[in-house]
Amino acid sequence: MYAVIETGGKQYRVQEGERLEVERLGDVDEVTLTPVLVVDGDAVLATPAQLAGATVTARVVGESKGPKVIGFTYKSKANERRRWGHRQRYATIEITGIKRG
Repeated sequence: MYAVIETGGKQYRVQEGERLEVERLGDVDEVTLTPVLVVDGDAVLATPAQLAGATVTARVVGESKGPKVIGFTYKSKANERRRWGHRQRYATIEITGIKRG
């Protein structure tokens, strides 16, 4: 059995016991996600009516940071320069259960 979940504007295919990095979820220990698709053998649940009670539970096991991204904007002949940086923070979650509903 596997499910497709959506978090942080991205979709992930997950199975029970799998660990993955998603965008930061805040200060929580356990999170319940609503699936977009659930596949259990030959049964495929995809419509909102079929997914009404389906849930995916996950446990937050850690946090990490992505690579540093450095940007630079420049306009010639105007003495206009701007240097900026960004480093995305991620939460590592472990899928503890997938419920069909």
